[in-house]
Amino acid sequence: MPDTQPPALTLDTCYSVEDIPRADWDRLAGQQNPFLRYEFFQALERSGCTSRLTGWEPSHLVFRLDGELAGVAPAYLKTHSMGEYVFDWSWAEAYHQHGLDYYPKLLMAIPFTPSQGPRLLLKPELRSMLKASQLHEMFDTLMHQLGAHSWHLLFPDAQDRKLLGQPEQLRRLGCQFHWHNRGYDTFDDFLDQLTSRKRKSIRRERRQVAEQDIVFSRLHGQDIPDDAMEAFYTFYQATYLKRGQRPYLNRQFFELIRANLPEHLHMVMARKDTQWIGGALFLSSQHTLYGRYWGCLEEIPHLHFETCYYQGIELAIELGLSHFDAGAQGEHKLVRGFEPQLTHSWHGISHPGFRDAIRTFIRDETAHVDSYFQESFSFLPYKQQDPD
Repeated sequence: MPDTQPPALTLDTCYSVEDIPRADWDRLAGQQNPFLRYEFFQALERSGCTSRLTGWEPSHLVFRLDGELAGVAPAYLKTHSMGEYVFDWSWAEAYHQHGLDYYPKLLMAIPFTPSQGPRLLLKPELRSMLKASQLHEMFDTLMHQLGAHSWHLLFPDAQDRKLLGQPEQLRRLGCQFHWHNRGYDTFDDFLDQLTSRKRKSIRRERRQVAEQDIVFSRLHGQDIPDDAMEAFYTFYQATYLKRGQRPYLNRQFFELIRANLPEHLHMVMARKDTQWIGGALFLSSQHTLYGRYWGCLEEIPHLHFETCYYQGIELAIELGLSHFDAGAQGEHKLVRGFEPQLTHSWHGISHPGFRDAIRTFIRDETAHVDSYFQESFSFLPYKQQDPD
């Protein structure tokens, strides 16, 4: 009789992306998304940005079918909640007030990157055989094996959401604002789709920057010169220091990205006279521009909007990209043509009492986020939104 036993499925972790053969990772992750590239995680680890010392201890998931590698997922054992952009500080505080440990927690996410995308990099045969209940059970088991008190999977794409989805599970919603290129050849083509008042407002903001004799350079990959990279990193540090925080990423990380992922890397630098005065760093995939980091030393009216958003839109058009994800939060993006988009996360909570309390919290939060999402459309500047 033929063997009808289902293949044995196991889930384990490894302590570095370099524990997984690069060719195997590339087959599962592809080459298009910069945040899934082997070189991206390698840069984070080699620079020391993700380590036990920083509270981002690599614990990447490894799925095996009958002993053969069938899937991976970037994951970390976390001892804090910084750099995640799905905020659970109030949950951690509630644990603390009851004398319980909230950390460590198992986080499945891209470090410091609130961008939706694939999180479970699985062979098709594994994805087709997995059930949501089985996957959640595997995460629960792994969480206990690692000594964690919860697990969290942040910003999954639609394919992963389909696999994760169970009504009884703890799923949170968030709202971001993204720009879409609807066949524009120039920035003016985009402006032509806006109401007259909003179009004039954006032109006025751009003019006020230009009138200060500020000029912009768009730099790409290995063509980014050392002086621009050095200036950008100073600006990036300043953004965090102004908030009393240490920057998440160090200079070595950006150097490694420039060297090893040049095809994904772009920079917009603002210059006045002979000095760089501000800059923003972007990464790109086949269809999407990701606005990731920004900074300046002198606060100049509208410089942030120009560098991060308007120059970003022009860069997306120049690169022929259909989508611009400018990062988390930012209601000010709405009136500049960025449209609301829901984001998602899944959470597994070990403690039964807190699991019920968090479920109630999420239910109330979801109603608020959904209302906010729907209301946001009324603030878009496009002509079809104009009551006239």
